[in-house]
Amino acid sequence: MTTSTAVDPSRGSLPERPHGRNRHSVHGSPLRPYAFLTPTLLVMLVLMVVPIVMVIWYSFQDSAVTIPSTEFVGLEKYRQVLSDGTFWTATANTALFAGISVIAHFIIGIGFATLLNSELLSPLVRAIFRTVFILPWLFTVAVVAVLWRMLLNPNGIVNYLVTTFGITDSGVEWLANSSTALPIIIFINIWCGYPFFMVSLLAGLQGIPKDLYEAARVDGAGIIHQFFHVTIPQLRPIILSMAILDFIWTTQQFALIWMTTGGGPVDSTEMLSTYTYKLAFSTYDFSAASASAVVVLLLSMILAVLYVRQQRARD
Repeated sequence: MTTSTAVDPSRGSLPERPHGRNRHSVHGSPLRPYAFLTPTLLVMLVLMVVPIVMVIWYSFQDSAVTIPSTEFVGLEKYRQVLSDGTFWTATANTALFAGISVIAHFIIGIGFATLLNSELLSPLVRAIFRTVFILPWLFTVAVVAVLWRMLLNPNGIVNYLVTTFGITDSGVEWLANSSTALPIIIFINIWCGYPFFMVSLLAGLQGIPKDLYEAARVDGAGIIHQFFHVTIPQLRPIILSMAILDFIWTTQQFALIWMTTGGGPVDSTEMLSTYTYKLAFSTYDFSAASASAVVVLLLSMILAVLYVRQQRARD
């Protein structure tokens, strides 16, 4: 039997909406919205929850993966990792690597974004600069690593320039010297990462109302005062979000380190990511590698909580 829902012209009113059980029959069960989320929840369960739980479980085992009859050893692997001097060297290097990179990304990004947002440049020049500035971001990590390994080769162009201009008497093993490897790695990461800040800050600059600058100029504010009292406060939410995200991503940087120095020489560029990788695939101590990964996960969760709190405050 078919129920008509058309408007009756003779009554001049809309048909009444179904109530109670009839309403459920039209809109379905109250659990129906959750049914739509089931595929997503299953994907998250398989791709996120299960691997994380397995890593946490391995961290409490004696010899996970390598032998079938592994034993539960509690926090022993965490004690092993936290008492390892290389772990703390990697932690210090990671903090230094990420901290300097984020600060440099912001300074270079805001400088280039301000330049591209300036009306002093013609549209053609701005387009050229925009293309040039964003080029490092277009290269993959593998290309960046190979490019800089060639440039920093003992017979490469960098050593040719420093010896030609008398900066050094002979070529320098930039990536094989423990005193220069970490600064060089930080420089390369800054070079390939600043466009991310630049593009985001440029979008933020273009969203600042011109009225604010006109009001500041009427009050006698110069360019520097306008920058610190108008531009920076307007960009603060973007700056905080970008800084936290960039710090999280930089602490997880692996490919660039591995393809340039491999964490050496003498642990001078060892990061938490390379340290964990070596535990797993060089010494085959997957339990200790899992414990190290869990420690990194906890540190990342602290940063994630800060990011979420900042986003809530922004909303």
